[in-house]
Amino acid sequence: MTRAVLVSSAAPPTVTDVDLPEPTEGEALVDVSYSSVNYKDGLALAGDPGVARLDPLVPGIDVVGTVSALGPGVHEVAIGDRVVVTGAGLGERRHGGWARRAVVPSGSAVVLPDTIDDAFAAAIGTAGFTAMLSVLALERFVAPEDGPVLVTGASGGVGTVAIALLTARGYRVTASTGRPANAESLRRLGAVDVVDRATLSEPGRPMQRTVWAGAVDSVGGTTLANVLASTQYGGAVTACGLAQDAALSTTVLPFILRGVSLLGIDSVQAPLALRRRAWERLATDLDSGLLAGVTRTVSPDEAITIGAEVVAGRVHGRTVVAMQ
Repeated sequence: MTRAVLVSSAAPPTVTDVDLPEPTEGEALVDVSYSSVNYKDGLALAGDPGVARLDPLVPGIDVVGTVSALGPGVHEVAIGDRVVVTGAGLGERRHGGWARRAVVPSGSAVVLPDTIDDAFAAAIGTAGFTAMLSVLALERFVAPEDGPVLVTGASGGVGTVAIALLTARGYRVTASTGRPANAESLRRLGAVDVVDRATLSEPGRPMQRTVWAGAVDSVGGTTLANVLASTQYGGAVTACGLAQDAALSTTVLPFILRGVSLLGIDSVQAPLALRRRAWERLATDLDSGLLAGVTRTVSPDEAITIGAEVVAGRVHGRTVVAMQ
């Protein structure tokens, strides 16, 4: 039994006691110190069937804490390890991190570097991990000297971390946001320029004036189509979200006339080796002070109300949930 947030089709989300099974083969029991509030968590709280595959469900696609027990078999982690688990079905098809204890797939657990404490790891969470995966993909094609890099959805969790990471690697970053009040905060993270998302959110020509050497897009839809149409020869765009739309109406012209690459980013099923590489880079590239400036910590009860705000795009930066 553990104290947790429970989402059910039969009742509103609430904090209650939840039965917790013992870890089986390939699983670890984690005493959770922190989780966070992500876009998917907001959808789960609303009962979105595309996310909430279990009814009832404990939300929380992020788990940060200490391994307290292991199921049978060989594991990559040991009892007493401080670990982070993001995605891997948590908060979707299995109970997630909005609980004091969680059973997680041990093959997706990354032992935290000593320089990243539990609260910092939760502030990074899935959003920061996704941003790091995007940067790792983008830098295979785009160097800092190639030109400006765009970050869409810049006020959200992925966007804020992506700005800080890209700036740390020497890229000149332009932030696209629908919330001009956040412009100064985005500049403190490292953005050189801030543009209104309206300049990208309406349908445009399939080939446009080249502006960007590359981009990190968490918006999708028409915005992504416009970014592709204005990316320079040999540039690359990472796609990791659908805040505007899951549909992508464009042409092959940017790909066959300018050699633009569209790079898909999946943070849910990422293999352990890639997870470790991303967290090693986060430990060296991400300034904890910068992230702290756009992070707030809430209780599980407060997290329930914040989920809808995240889905509506009204939350700037990251929200950490303190579970103990």
